[in-house]
Amino acid sequence: MMKKLAAGIIAHVDAGKTTLSEALLFGSGMIRKQGRVDKKDTYLDTHELERARGITIFSKQAIIDHGGVRITLLDTPGHVDFSGETERTMSVMDCAVLVVSGSEMVQAHTETLWRLLGSYSIPTFIFVTKMDISTYTHDAVMSNIEKELSHSCVDFTYFSGEDKKAVFEKISVLDEEALDGYIENGTLTDGFIADMVKRRKLFPCFFGSGLKNDGVAALLDALEKYALSVPDERKEEEFGARVFKIGRDKNGARLSFLKVTSGKVAVRSEVTYPASGEEFREKISGIRFYSGEKYDTADSAEKGDVCAVTGLTAAQAGTGLGIETGAGKPSLGPVLNYRVTLPPDVDPRTAYPKLKLLEEEEPLLGVVWNERFSEIHVCLMGHVQTEVLAELIRERFDMDVSFDGGSIMYKETVSSSAEGVGHFEPLRHYAEVHLLIEKGERGSGSVFESVCDTGVLEKNLQRLVLTHLEEKQHAGVLTGSPLTDVKITLTAAKAHKKHTQGGDFREATYRAVRQGLMRLRERGETVLLEPFYSYRLEVPGECTGRAVSDIISFSGTYTLSDGEGGSSVLTGLVPVSEAGAYAAEVASYSRGRGKFSCAVDGYYPCHNAGEVIERYAYDPESDAANTPDSVFCARGAGFTVKWDAVEEYMDVPATVVFSEKDPESYEIVKAPQKEKDVLIEEKELEEIMNREFGPIRRKQYGDPKKPYVPPETEKKYGHKKTLSIIDGYNLIFAWKELSDEAKTSLEDARGELLEILANYRAYTGRDIIVVFDAYNVKEDLDRKAEYHGVKIVYTKEKETADAYIERLVSEIGSSFNVRCVTSDGLIQLQALRSGVMRMSAREFREEVLAVDAEIGDILKKIGEKNKKTTIGEIAAGNR
Repeated sequence: MMKKLAAGIIAHVDAGKTTLSEALLFGSGMIRKQGRVDKKDTYLDTHELERARGITIFSKQAIIDHGGVRITLLDTPGHVDFSGETERTMSVMDCAVLVVSGSEMVQAHTETLWRLLGSYSIPTFIFVTKMDISTYTHDAVMSNIEKELSHSCVDFTYFSGEDKKAVFEKISVLDEEALDGYIENGTLTDGFIADMVKRRKLFPCFFGSGLKNDGVAALLDALEKYALSVPDERKEEEFGARVFKIGRDKNGARLSFLKVTSGKVAVRSEVTYPASGEEFREKISGIRFYSGEKYDTADSAEKGDVCAVTGLTAAQAGTGLGIETGAGKPSLGPVLNYRVTLPPDVDPRTAYPKLKLLEEEEPLLGVVWNERFSEIHVCLMGHVQTEVLAELIRERFDMDVSFDGGSIMYKETVSSSAEGVGHFEPLRHYAEVHLLIEKGERGSGSVFESVCDTGVLEKNLQRLVLTHLEEKQHAGVLTGSPLTDVKITLTAAKAHKKHTQGGDFREATYRAVRQGLMRLRERGETVLLEPFYSYRLEVPGECTGRAVSDIISFSGTYTLSDGEGGSSVLTGLVPVSEAGAYAAEVASYSRGRGKFSCAVDGYYPCHNAGEVIERYAYDPESDAANTPDSVFCARGAGFTVKWDAVEEYMDVPATVVFSEKDPESYEIVKAPQKEKDVLIEEKELEEIMNREFGPIRRKQYGDPKKPYVPPETEKKYGHKKTLSIIDGYNLIFAWKELSDEAKTSLEDARGELLEILANYRAYTGRDIIVVFDAYNVKEDLDRKAEYHGVKIVYTKEKETADAYIERLVSEIGSSFNVRCVTSDGLIQLQALRSGVMRMSAREFREEVLAVDAEIGDILKKIGEKNKKTTIGEIAAGNR
């Protein structure tokens, strides 16, 4: 069986990566003519934007058969502005070929890519190209690679004859086991070398020229001999895959590019994956193997295959399918914020959802709606990305947009620890939350966990608090910039026996975060962060003083070393805000002989924090959307308590005791356990239902007989009687059978749905409330109605079904077994916040079909013809 290998080609921009890719395809016989970047006829850079600019913008793939290995070549962007695409592709690489320009040697972005390869533990080969035009010697380039990347880089270019012995000697000093083997046997096997490459103990290096096909054959041979796909110890029959890219074909079909990591997947097979807080189960409708812009369809894909599939509607880059878990957070991210300027005739609210579609393909795009100014903002890596994005929007949506000059994306963190308290208690509401906020690891983002005792707060409510922590990008208190590199721990919380509603914990959680940050700000323990470049600056010797002076004036750091031909090389860190346009300045004062290259290294403390904070003039106490204050209740009315007085009113004592000598040292103490919560009394619940739907004809909420529960939902929902609140129009447009009917007559579609629900209710004994949105309906419909026991609500004019369901769920959801049936994300989120069960339109359809099947079996047994409407009949087209 042929070995399969996913090999990525990565490099600094203009290093010669695309030319090498063409040489690999040509050398393997994949293409008959080697394309050239300057002639705009390369095989993999197929998009017009790529050919016009001469750079790779989108990752692509091609299949190469060489000897006993099938290589899926993954070509990635080299420009720093598109490095997010490169990092996403790394998640599915078995190995990588890092391309270094022999005429420029190791650049700043090359070092960034090298660190990323290490963080993903990817076995790496190095190919030095452009040696035919390089002014540096072979040995000088090799020395530079060893110095800047790793001393485990070994030159394999002349791996033959006597040279092989010298290579063995260099390899043997890298590993004790290799040294023992070489001393004993006088040689090292290909298998042993391959194992060292896999363990990143060895990085084979090759020299040549992609343009002249020099050294390319040796690289292909090395990939066959020494690159091993990572073994998977999981059972082969269990399917697993990782999505690394989302795209669309020329017809607009959504494509999920993935690598199968375990087992096998076939067309029409179902796969499961998490997305938007729920688990999706969808069928693969097509499998494509791409090579450039062409593709072949297939019935199945196996472990090691890289392909694109259709049929997945919610998968994102990084999503794990089947038994594969999701990917971690990316290391690279945008550092600039741009305001989108739209044409005068385009409504921003109309353009916003279109731009969000592009965010599927580039998750780091960060399309944000600014409610205050009714503006769209995007987060990008640099100016080149703005130009490409503008052209993509013009091509995809026929809109001519532009961007402002851009501004630095600052972030905030903390330097110490504090306990934050949030209390939310207007009349008939209640929640209190205690959080420990402390400094996290640099680059870790925001980490959330709970150490709260279940005797203090039930597990499901703890999960609710963690959900609220994760669902929002929390703002700092210095400039209102995003909070990062913090760890937030739920230490205690309290709910009310009767009055706690779903949104109460959201309000208390947000306030607790802000109150803790205000405590830290009060002590001067909040920190403003800004993005820094790691850079490499090479200038002629006579320009050294100017270069050092510039870096110091930028508030940067530097290490000075000697370069080739009497030049000087400076490396270090420098703020993005100071060095954004420095490359042109270097070229000017060095008369074209200097080179400045840089790559975003991450966020560090801001070099001019006081100036930036003063410029922003941010008042955290006036930010109504992110208030640090709490709300308490007394004498039947709620009143606001300022953040610095919350501790005087809070119900739960402080849960974190800090050391007076060492503020970083603390102890979490156990909060007193809560009293047992009680449900809304049956009488009060009946009064609510009476108010909403009129007098009931029977006792609805007594102790019923065990209702029907389909086997597939029994585990999830149990046997307890359930009140289902159904978003009527959402079901109609989610079920194809009813959606088709609605195109002809919405009234008939409503009737069909009510027939289906009546049959379902009659058989299962479940109570049903179906809500129809009257917001855009001009018909004069009775607001309350009943159809064979199914209660029907038509919302008031200008009232949405979302608002009605949210109100009803909030009122009875936390104290009664309510199930909210909808695929509307906002309603599902409200259901989650209210602690009620959620079911998508698709899941409910499956349950109704199961009921339908049992009804059919019963009728078949007694020999009667079913004259009622069933969803099975509709699906079969028998009506």
